Amino acid sequence: MAAELALGLILAAAALALATAWRARAREAAERRGHPPEGEFVTVEGVRIHVVVRGQGGPGVRDLVLIHGASGAARDYTFALAGQLAGPYRLFIPDRPGFGWSAPAPGREALADQAALVAGAVAALGAEAPVVLGHSYGGAVALAWGLAGGPAALVLLSAPSHPWKGGMPLFYRITSTWWGQRLAVPLVSAWVRKATLRDAVAEVFAPDAVPEGYARHFGPMLSATVGVLRLNARQRKALKAELKAMVALYPGLSLPVESLHGTADEIVWTSVHARPLAAAVPGARLVELEGVGHMPHHARPGAVIAAIDRAADRAAARAVAVPADSTGGQGGGQAGGRATGAIGPAAGDARLR
Repeated sequence: MAAELALGLILAAAALALATAWRARAREAAERRGHPPEGEFVTVEGVRIHVVVRGQGGPGVRDLVLIHGASGAARDYTFALAGQLAGPYRLFIPDRPGFGWSAPAPGREALADQAALVAGAVAALGAEAPVVLGHSYGGAVALAWGLAGGPAALVLLSAPSHPWKGGMPLFYRITSTWWGQRLAVPLVSAWVRKATLRDAVAEVFAPDAVPEGYARHFGPMLSATVGVLRLNARQRKALKAELKAMVALYPGLSLPVESLHGTADEIVWTSVHARPLAAAVPGARLVELEGVGHMPHHARPGAVIAAIDRAADRAAARAVAVPADSTGGQGGGQAGGRATGAIGPAAGDARLR
């Protein structure tokens, strides 16, 4: 009897594992069919990167790179913001390695590695000294890129920049472990309800409303694939230590930095990240958006576009004032003001506070 029971349990577990693997793959395939690539592919150091390019270069046109956050993809920007930026900017909107339609980069998942791969991809497509915007986790990638040198200016939206007190939420504590990566992640990917994903998107936007049609355009299930869930967990686990190592380098940033952060952001706290960064970086200007949550590029696109324009104008003025061969991502420093207050008309980072 005991042997029969054990055999039954083994067969049931095997059946569940097979069903889970099949369902996870089928759900991802279906979501990909409904959300095909919007851009083109370029291979950088053996990694195939998907980049959406909008606009044409020419006199008066500035190159702008938009980097998405955790659980994100280029589609977060192509939903609305990319169309609103058409004209004075040539846009380069990559899927970070392992997200959207970009291939993963095993062993090169750190902030600096991602920045280097994204920089290589957009450079291969013609971007020169771009203004780099990063949202949430993508803001940390943008900071790493700025520290390495290359961008003309940074625009940071709801970006983590400093280590925070406490550990990781339970979900990441589970999914970042060896067992969680191999057991919990496939189960979540295969069986999570679509309503749960919609609720997760709403939580990222809160207290702002999710724009009509956003979920259909973005495809939340692409943020819940086995590969993305595993990658998110690993990157989230490493983020605190990576930011801790970067903090001492912030005073050396000499490029213009425009930072926007909602006062109602419950995912990345202004007091822990945006304000200390504004105090540390000589060329940083912080605008706090009253009552806005984690997704200012959807809730207050006018304020975001104004920040991009300011960053581009400051970069152009700096290029005239400082000879090109004497500038870099670090060193020197350009003093900048700091503004606070509301101006103008983010699925899945864990709370970083």
